[in-house]
Amino acid sequence: MANGRYDNQSPRGPGRPGGDRQNWRDDTPLSNIVQEDIQFAGQIDPQLFNEIAKRCAKTIGDNQKRNKPSQLRRFYDELVMWTAKVEQNPQRFDEYRPFILMLNAKAAYADGRELVDSNFVKLLDHCLRQAADAKTLNYAKLFFEAFLGFYKEVRPRES
Repeated sequence: MANGRYDNQSPRGPGRPGGDRQNWRDDTPLSNIVQEDIQFAGQIDPQLFNEIAKRCAKTIGDNQKRNKPSQLRRFYDELVMWTAKVEQNPQRFDEYRPFILMLNAKAAYADGRELVDSNFVKLLDHCLRQAADAKTLNYAKLFFEAFLGFYKEVRPRES
């Protein structure tokens, strides 16, 4: 660090304190998760809140060092809060959307602190990008709710 800034000689990677992590916004698929299965527009797959959510929970739950349920619950709680605001004022969705999408930045920060992993960050990003109106935001919330239910099955002893 020179003059309070991170330089390219940082031991954690070029140009930033978090190091040279894989770009989580790229099109790299989630391991064991078919992103195309997670769609909130059009006809909803009958297995979206069942088998698809369960597969996602299993994949994210495989990382025993990160993705503690309490961490994931914080993201869900904020998503629930934004969904409630949108339900009360659907005409303000476009005003709220930047703050909803800010959950991606919070997830990236949690990844940098090694609280969640890149699979969770990618899953959240994929879901939030599809939240284009009140209806799809609600589907994203419901998917996250189903995901957390199955996640508790994968990692039952953690809070």
